[in-house]
Amino acid sequence: MGLTGGIASGKSTVGRILAETYGLPVLDADTYAREALAAGSGGAAAVLGRYGPLVRAEASSNGTAAVDRAALGRIVFADPVERLWLEQLVHPLVRTRFDQELERLAAEPVVVLMIPLLFEVGLENLCSEVWLVDCDEAEQRQRLIHRDGLPEAEALRRIHAQWPLERKRLLADRLIDNRGTSDGLTTAVEGALAASRNG
Repeated sequence: MGLTGGIASGKSTVGRILAETYGLPVLDADTYAREALAAGSGGAAAVLGRYGPLVRAEASSNGTAAVDRAALGRIVFADPVERLWLEQLVHPLVRTRFDQELERLAAEPVVVLMIPLLFEVGLENLCSEVWLVDCDEAEQRQRLIHRDGLPEAEALRRIHAQWPLERKRLLADRLIDNRGTSDGLTTAVEGALAASRNG
């Protein structure tokens, strides 16, 4: 099952509900992307080779140079060419991790693939159905500003770097409404899971 949505729409919260309440294995693309740029990795070396001191963080505990992810984000969300370069570096590494984990979990009846750019990178074919965590852009913007401490212009740049939710709504099999309370979101997940299990 694919789980997607816009930035700050609530995907991680839904993923946590599915994992903690229902015991489903959740594979998180963002986690694998962080692994791909971990200190000492080939991905980190490539990023540091391209941007040098602009994105170099203090050395990790073992002395290996690390990537300052906030600085990297400021570069790639301001320049579509740089964002494409980073995606071409990271996405194949993330896909490899998905393939490894899907093979390991082959006996599981349901595996959740939490992928923010599911439609943008054409991975929906991996999924028997796709859930979209849905909200309004104004809510996305406020959550992103609050969560990451971004100025409004930067928050909007990051939201607009992805497909708009109205485009994704047309492609999703199920919509998870995250416009209300956390209790409402839990109820929405419960209803979607029941509908999914009932076919």
